[in-house]
Amino acid sequence: MFISEAFAAAETANQAGGLSATLVQLALILLIFYFFLIRPQQKKIREHSEMVNALKVGDKVLTSGGIHGKVSKIDGNEISLEVADKVNIVIDRMSISGVFNDKKSVEKADKKVSAKKSQK
Repeated sequence: MFISEAFAAAETANQAGGLSATLVQLALILLIFYFFLIRPQQKKIREHSEMVNALKVGDKVLTSGGIHGKVSKIDGNEISLEVADKVNIVIDRMSISGVFNDKKSVEKADKKVSAKKSQK
């Protein structure tokens, strides 16, 4: 009789300790997710939003679809890009992936886009 009661008491002690250890592990996993996944993604989104909000007429940009153009008109969330002489396209403001103001940065972006396409 005494032995079975001792086993029962030991089991309840293990369950209580196991619960607190599980909660600590869960908290650590959530903390790791926050610092390695969530926080950097929020920072990237904030930087992109600042870049898009700072656009002005005359900026050379690259869209997420790989189209290079020059901003000719900004109207709320729509941007008119001049992609060739007298050829304008209207795109959403958030589809801008980069702003370039010199030839070297445009060439560097072209290389990145072509490298990504060759990987697919």
